[in-house]
Amino acid sequence: MDSRGIVEELTEDHRQVRSLFDGIRSARPGSAERLALVERAGRALVRHATAERVHLYPAVRRFLPDGDGWVERELREHQEIEELLKALEEADPAGEEFAHLLLSLVTRVTEHVVEEEQLLFPRLQALCPADVLRDLGAKVRDIEATAPTRPRPGAPASAPLVRLTAQMWGPLDRIRDAATRRGRR
Repeated sequence: MDSRGIVEELTEDHRQVRSLFDGIRSARPGSAERLALVERAGRALVRHATAERVHLYPAVRRFLPDGDGWVERELREHQEIEELLKALEEADPAGEEFAHLLLSLVTRVTEHVVEEEQLLFPRLQALCPADVLRDLGAKVRDIEATAPTRPRPGAPASAPLVRLTAQMWGPLDRIRDAATRRGRR
């Protein structure tokens, strides 16, 4: 059994996305390789955001004295990131708009990751019981395995509604991804 807690799980997600961003930077603009890496990063970011909405943010609200403020700020950041992901899906991968959107995405996600890892996660670890953090880590692994993979900027933000919509959209997204070979070009 994996005993990693929620902070370790989400930090590992961040590491994987940073690695995809490194690959994107080294891939030729407009290439199939770059597009596949962008699609893989998008899938990872949507799954990660689902896990945060369902499991991290309720814990932040519960255990941090200023948790509501943190969560509202984090939700706004996720909204911006999902809007960028949606715009990237609709842009021409060889076009200038795509490059601009991609730069905005990498910048926004990097800022979000640094804020979480340097400010939010240490506070949560200090104030949330270790057994709760471990339990949430297992729940993050479970939800990411079935979470949606496509951005839906207008989707609900509350944990119960995110969980419900994830159960519906996750399998459909995976079928669509397989049919279109999204992320595997």
